[in-house]
Amino acid sequence: MALDKLPRHKSNDYTRDMAAARRTVVETNSGHALHHTGQYSIPPEALPGNIEGFSGIVQVPMGFAGPLLLHGEHAQGEFYVPMATTEGTLVASYSRGMSLTRAAGGITSTVIDDAMQRAPVFVFNDARAARDFGQWVTQHFEQIKAAAETTTLSGKLRDIEQYAASKMRWLRFNMTTGDAAGQNMVSKATHAACQWILAQQPPGLEHFSLAANFDTDKKHSAVNNLHSRGKRVVAEITIPAELFQPIMHCTAEDLMHQRGLSNLGAFMCGSVSNGAHFANGVAAVFLACGQDIANVAESSAGFVYTELKDNGDYYMSVTIPSLIVATYGGGTGLPTQRECLQAMDCYGAGKAYKLAEIIAATVLCGELSLASAIVSNEWVSSHDAYGRNRK
Repeated sequence: MALDKLPRHKSNDYTRDMAAARRTVVETNSGHALHHTGQYSIPPEALPGNIEGFSGIVQVPMGFAGPLLLHGEHAQGEFYVPMATTEGTLVASYSRGMSLTRAAGGITSTVIDDAMQRAPVFVFNDARAARDFGQWVTQHFEQIKAAAETTTLSGKLRDIEQYAASKMRWLRFNMTTGDAAGQNMVSKATHAACQWILAQQPPGLEHFSLAANFDTDKKHSAVNNLHSRGKRVVAEITIPAELFQPIMHCTAEDLMHQRGLSNLGAFMCGSVSNGAHFANGVAAVFLACGQDIANVAESSAGFVYTELKDNGDYYMSVTIPSLIVATYGGGTGLPTQRECLQAMDCYGAGKAYKLAEIIAATVLCGELSLASAIVSNEWVSSHDAYGRNRK
């Protein structure tokens, strides 16, 4: 039997009545009630641009990890970090890592690169025409930049990388995007730039596509590792050796040995990251703070580097090469997400680097805590006590 069509209202679709009408259709056709999804405080009229066919709210539990002590260029001081998750032990684990790093004097976070991309492809009748086109693009960068920036007040075209194969030439437009994540901004700007390029009628051009999978939107890639997508952030700390046993129930030597095993394991299985679980911290903060959750695909890849100092202290850093965050636009302005950002003073203009520094430091704390739990043989017992292993 065909399912009933979900109701829509052409001019007034974002109301409680329309949401209830759609839930009623689904309840009638599925035979199951949608009571809890119909309970929410967010006004439906705030949702255009965030969702279509609004029908209710799916609630995810949220807790605060911390305090996190941070010495960033933009995030300085102590922060409670909102984390939305259904995984027991997660908030406790990150809080434990934050306790250790706070006792060690705090984490230093640094944003070292920033650009969002779109990578159109131009197909020519032969490789020589594609090569000549690449040279022409380099010579006409200022005109291309001007065309791109007609579409945005905050976006700036930084440079255009070029990649060649056969008779194709990919142009990877790198743009800064202010406090927005910027994918849509960069798509619009790149489209305008490419329309200007096409109007110049490049010799030998056979085909053009605004995207052909080289910008690696919503997926990680080797080019992101090397050239970044979003914010490239490093969080680092040196932890005195004597702090490990009282808080983590292990030694710095234990962690260094485990790091060698983890590096080899990641290499053998072809992992995009040698970290233990970057995605846990990134996804939990993204959910709480109104980020595009699909960007966890890029944002959760990264590198862990450690050193055992001559005096026994432990240096650790995490590098996230493609952290895509926003403090303005998208889901950041929704009431609950805005509250979570405001709790860290990360909502609005001039706050994106601050949020990036906090997330990178949070990831470092999670890596420390999980590695310590593994080497101290507390990983399973902690899930028995707090997580889904409970009977």
